[in-house]
Amino acid sequence: MFTTLVAVIAALVLGHLAPALLSAVRDWRWFGRWLAWLQGQGDAEQGRPYLLVLAIAPLVLLVALLQWSLDGRLYGLPALLFGVLMLALCWGPRDLDRDVEAVIDADDGSRREVALSHLQSAGGSVREDMPSLVEATAVNALRRWFAPLFWFLLLGPAGVLLYRLLAQATQGAQSGQLALPARNAGDWALAVLEWPVAQLMTLSMALVANFDTVFSAWRRAGGNRWTLQNGFLAEAARASVGAELVEEAEAAELAGHLPADERYPELRDAMSVVWRMLLLWMALVAMLVIAGWVG
Repeated sequence: MFTTLVAVIAALVLGHLAPALLSAVRDWRWFGRWLAWLQGQGDAEQGRPYLLVLAIAPLVLLVALLQWSLDGRLYGLPALLFGVLMLALCWGPRDLDRDVEAVIDADDGSRREVALSHLQSAGGSVREDMPSLVEATAVNALRRWFAPLFWFLLLGPAGVLLYRLLAQATQGAQSGQLALPARNAGDWALAVLEWPVAQLMTLSMALVANFDTVFSAWRRAGGNRWTLQNGFLAEAARASVGAELVEEAEAAELAGHLPADERYPELRDAMSVVWRMLLLWMALVAMLVIAGWVG
């Protein structure tokens, strides 16, 4: 738990202090070349659904072996440093808050187009209306922050690497290296890994925003059904942002103030909700760390 807390803080701080360095470190093109090489081996059709297993399993097993070998050595310092390194590597790969700010600050069409492509790079709607951008923010928060954090917390460095490689292979630029059978198998595996995270994110959103609004949107979008679809997360995010903006406007009216004149208030509020969700998760991890020390 302590490793998780330190690793997340380090990943966020390094992303802002040394973005160029982390951008170079988080370059997954080598994985795309590895996938392309495997894709070219053997029969063009045979075994393609299992290509991802062949591509990902050796890397994850190697990291798991290192994780096991470092456990308990030198008072846990090597394991801590290894965990920080792996989470910093698998976080992102782009920083969500910086991409949101880039969209808000874009002054001309070309800059806005580039900023939008970066914000939507990990999935979600590719349309440019505000509800679609709120959806993209929620989906990208899932794939850039919360899913890596969840699987790191559950399985350590091996877990976060498993998720990141699978996400890159099916949703990243490397997806073009996969044949359709392997990509379909990867989409299903990724949905299995993301579904519990999306459920926990929706619960967190309900706790840090308007509970009734988020809960109603979650039920309306089928979040209470046992399916691997996570569209309920985007629906809950849109409903949460809409409810919060209404509440802010009503509060400003009661106080005799004009509503704040700012660009893209929905997008700003969506990012604010994501930050509050992350702080809630980190607070829970910190409480577990303190409970472990006290116990």
